[in-house]
Amino acid sequence: MSEQKPVTKVPDGKTPFYTTRQMAPNAKGFVGYETIWKPLQKEVAYKTPKTP
Repeated sequence: MSEQKPVTKVPDGKTPFYTTRQMAPNAKGFVGYETIWKPLQKEVAYKTPKTP
């Protein structure tokens, strides 16, 4: 069997909507990526409209 190379650290990928980070390798050597989404909308507290 071939010997596995050490995992190279990849810098975080940043966009206006999300950030991706490299995860640690698992037992089989698979390296995944974690996606962290930023909120797309701002939530505002509801105010009751004035009565006519």
